[in-house]
Amino acid sequence: MEALGRHILVEFYNCSPELMNDVVHIEKSMVEAAETAGATVINSTFHHFSPYGVSGVVVIQESHLAIHTWPEYGYAAVDLFTCGDSVNPWVSYKYLEEAFKASHGSSMECRRGQMGLMQRSDFNIETVRNVEQKSFDHPVKFTRDVWFTERDENIALSLKHDGQLYKKESPYQKVEVFATQAYGNMLTLDGMVMCTQKDEYVYHEMITHVPMLSHGRVKRALVIGGGDGGTVRELLRHPDLEEVVLVEIDALVIEACKLHLPETAAAFDHPKLKLLVEDGIKYIKECADNAFDLIIVDSADPVGPGEGLFTAEFYKEVYRCLTEDGIMVTQSESPRFNASVFAEIYDCYRGIFGADKVHCYLAAIPTYPTGTWSFSFSSKGNAQPLVYDRATAAEFSRKNDLKYYNEDIHAAAFALPNFVKQLLKLK
Repeated sequence: MEALGRHILVEFYNCSPELMNDVVHIEKSMVEAAETAGATVINSTFHHFSPYGVSGVVVIQESHLAIHTWPEYGYAAVDLFTCGDSVNPWVSYKYLEEAFKASHGSSMECRRGQMGLMQRSDFNIETVRNVEQKSFDHPVKFTRDVWFTERDENIALSLKHDGQLYKKESPYQKVEVFATQAYGNMLTLDGMVMCTQKDEYVYHEMITHVPMLSHGRVKRALVIGGGDGGTVRELLRHPDLEEVVLVEIDALVIEACKLHLPETAAAFDHPKLKLLVEDGIKYIKECADNAFDLIIVDSADPVGPGEGLFTAEFYKEVYRCLTEDGIMVTQSESPRFNASVFAEIYDCYRGIFGADKVHCYLAAIPTYPTGTWSFSFSSKGNAQPLVYDRATAAEFSRKNDLKYYNEDIHAAAFALPNFVKQLLKLK
């Protein structure tokens, strides 16, 4: 040996942008590149950043392989560092070039720890530590530390996961499910968290039971979006409800949740449910007047297929489709994270329903940006969210073993912090 280690600095160009944004593919490729070269893998740690980019490292017994990607440029910067003569880092180089579909790469090899510049000194460990030497078996065990990250310029949420369970791309969006360690299986759309097994009940209980128990006489309900199934699951707990129509534009969302979030997608076969895979905006335009007592807009953020659900034209059509005492409920973003969109939404609703008919309420959802999320309650008639039968709400919560909603939460959710009141221009 002329040196202790070999360090190759690699740049891969014109890689597949999709692969450069796929943390699962990159982690798998890096691990396999190490193993193909004869390395012993100890640990892998990878993060996916939203909207794009991956960073990660594979720790090997012989040192490490590290990467950072720029999908928007089709570029990956890679470090391949191996110690000793047993592992050839150029094998890893060739493997990754093919795995990333790079048109070409450039590299520079450095010899680390030049033997001619060092002098070895032998020492007895017992002179360093005066402890009784114990023999023990320490087998090499490969552990994974792979992270999904949703972030914007100022805030991020990272969840450690054990792998990707589902990945398909529809004409509308990329649908993925990850097996997270803290929150169970997690549905994401275009890299944004939609729901997880451990906390989805907060969103779905609050978007449904507040209007249902405030109205008290809902017979027909319409859900726009909500392909995970959680909203219709909660609606169908109400025995007096005669029909629920669910309009979801993306069949892949339904498929993914049936496969990997079955507790959320538990009501798709319910006899009172009419499931339509079509455009919710088109459905509303063609809907008859006064057709539904409750319309829930269970949309994603105002991007991609959900963008059209955040317009005054759409909400005017929703208003028309409501019965005289009908209620519209929507998810209305985070007042802390999307403050401008949040305020604009409520100005829009007030212009359609009337200033005294629109109310905001909040819930704590850990996996949504900032953890504080809002819902809107807009009444076409005289229904008021704080005029409800507490005894009925308490019995409903107890009978259905709800995890978040109860008669006290119903009222408390409408108690708004001062900064939210200021955003909504409330006294």
